[in-house]
Amino acid sequence: STPWRPRNDRPRKGARVERPCSRTRIEDSSESPLLAGSLRTPEQSDRAAGEEDAALHNTALSARGGAASRLREIALFSWALVATAAVIVLAVPSLASVSSSSKRNLVFMVSDGMGPASLSLTRSFRQLVDDLPYSDTLVLDQHFWGTSRTRSSNSLVTDSAAGATAFSCGRKSYNGAISMLPDSQPCGTVLEAAKRAGYVTGLVVTTDITDATPACFASHVHMRTQEDEIALHEIGEGVLGRSVDLILGGGRCHFLPNSSAGSCRADDVNVAGIAQSKHGWTYVDSRAGFDTLGLGKNVSLPLLGLFASTDVPFEIDRRNMADVYPSLSEMALTALTALEAATKDSERGFFLMIEGSRIDHAGHFNDPAAQVREVLEYDKTFKSVVDFLDDSDTEGILVATSDHETGGLALARQGPGELPVYNWNPKVLANANASAEHLALLLRQRIESVVEDPDVLREWINKDLVVSRLGIHDALEMEINALASSPLHATTLFAHMISMRARIGWATHGHSAVDVNIYSSGGAAAEKIRGNVENTEVGKFLREYLGVNVDTITKELRQKMRGQKAPAGLAGFDEAGLLVGQDGGHPHEWLIKVPEV
Repeated sequence: STPWRPRNDRPRKGARVERPCSRTRIEDSSESPLLAGSLRTPEQSDRAAGEEDAALHNTALSARGGAASRLREIALFSWALVATAAVIVLAVPSLASVSSSSKRNLVFMVSDGMGPASLSLTRSFRQLVDDLPYSDTLVLDQHFWGTSRTRSSNSLVTDSAAGATAFSCGRKSYNGAISMLPDSQPCGTVLEAAKRAGYVTGLVVTTDITDATPACFASHVHMRTQEDEIALHEIGEGVLGRSVDLILGGGRCHFLPNSSAGSCRADDVNVAGIAQSKHGWTYVDSRAGFDTLGLGKNVSLPLLGLFASTDVPFEIDRRNMADVYPSLSEMALTALTALEAATKDSERGFFLMIEGSRIDHAGHFNDPAAQVREVLEYDKTFKSVVDFLDDSDTEGILVATSDHETGGLALARQGPGELPVYNWNPKVLANANASAEHLALLLRQRIESVVEDPDVLREWINKDLVVSRLGIHDALEMEINALASSPLHATTLFAHMISMRARIGWATHGHSAVDVNIYSSGGAAAEKIRGNVENTEVGKFLREYLGVNVDTITKELRQKMRGQKAPAGLAGFDEAGLLVGQDGGHPHEWLIKVPEV
């Protein structure tokens, strides 16, 4: 088809246009107010009035338009003075609201790794599974507010640490930084400032509580891999003391001494023990312990709940292990109820950060069946927070966004030499009842525990894993052989099998630089983050809404942390802005290692 071209008689954008009925030339309408060519200045209006008065009374026109003109000037000035005073009076309530003198609650939700395509994926999947019309939308869709730009200080593609530092501190920093700035100095966080101002605070996640996003709100270390130290900061062993009142999530292994079973610490420090004996934390570490909390009605703060050794399983798997692990929505409701009860008689409310952590992990694995269930659970949690705030007697707002997108998800797939197919198939995802990660674990356990004929193993893989759990009935011989011969690559292989059949594409096993969505329940209160903004603007809004002073915390941190050195082996930044070690390598151990397919 022929591309659209402007008509020859249409003026170019930005060109001056001569109007036949006016001598006034106007610029492009995109830069000028409507009717700009017909507006008069006050002097022109006075002159015109004077001319009309002189014509009616057959008198000479004075230099300034006569007495009527002077009276008109006085009247206009008086009117302007009164109007200005009225505007100032009307603005006073708005100014007062910014100071946060009233009690208020703030819930900040992070959908780690969730980009716009993940919402389209989940929306279409839900419409299919629940037999809904194509006009049906997610709760998140109904609270769409804007988009966020995500780059870090040293890369166009951020990691979760730099992304969360932008939220917690309102500052850009390098990939890997946990509330530390490029000059190796700490920055105070909104959670720490909120605690100092009298708010009750909480963190809820489905990954290790020492992982990048939660860590950035309550700890300060140079690199995100320093999880043993992060655990100590979070319970109150940092220079500021305890800033968090409630922690729910995974990552128990970082709180246990390495002499005990289930520990992943490099030392013999019993962080859970210190938390209880020194800082007064109530500690629960099982589903049974979680159930005693009564969804927040039977909580004694501070509360430390660690319900998995590392990550809480993907929701697609966890729902079959609900007697072992609580869900994100259950933990969020428990936190909301507990924090509201704790602030019932307080002049301050609470600040709670909730992260849908494993959306990101599903993106790293390129596993659409796992990711779509993670987003559904996140959407469910979002709704529960909105409903909770609506029912509360205390003013409150929910703000939600992502730190970055993961996987470069595309809801279409066309390989080299293939004809285009303008469609993708959510039914393939609906047929799966387990994540690629879980299936790979089952495969490795089978191989390690049973020595069997290769043909028997391949038959078991196809029948018990591929057909029964992935819902795939047309597996290729080469796919089954690859799984049997390369169990360490099984996670990637399982995810690839389901993505291919669903016609879903992925650009990377890492992060991407696309803008991510912002959601809010706040209406006009969240106007500052409406539209397209930097991720740091989201962080600044959080502190402004609570009316807390993060700069004071930053000054205190810098005084108390003065003289502390960066971890051994870190030399600085290379020409590309990447942190490098003494050996010249890049310390990217935190990245999920995924082999090539």
